Amino acid sequence: MEIITSEKLPAPGGHYSHGVISGHLLYVSGQLPFSPDSSGFAEGIEAQFVQAMANLEAVLGAAGATLTNLVSVQIFINDVQHWPTINTIYTALMGAHKPARAIIPCGELHHGALVEITAVAEIRHPLRGPSHDFK
Repeated sequence: MEIITSEKLPAPGGHYSHGVISGHLLYVSGQLPFSPDSSGFAEGIEAQFVQAMANLEAVLGAAGATLTNLVSVQIFINDVQHWPTINTIYTALMGAHKPARAIIPCGELHHGALVEITAVAEIRHPLRGPSHDFK
């Protein structure tokens, strides 16, 4: 198991890592739409979703992966009314790549965020050390 930390993101505010690699999989912790240069969120679901996706990409990048490595994405939204907007932006960002996905209306999110994203990605190439000696 390997802990992944992105220097492009604020340090986790709780007892967790940005991501963890186990075997061939990267598990990405919930990414809120925090801007790397501030402690607040942008206004509106569009801006928050784009920022949360950028934060997801930062964790993927720290593990040597990209959006095309994603196998599963879970998007938590505070209001089901955001579903069409999220779907439209997600489609544009993901292009032809279609990992498994769930959009989960869940009510209030931490810090008043409108969206939070978790994901699992397949890591195809070794990163560091013997724990990534893939065959």
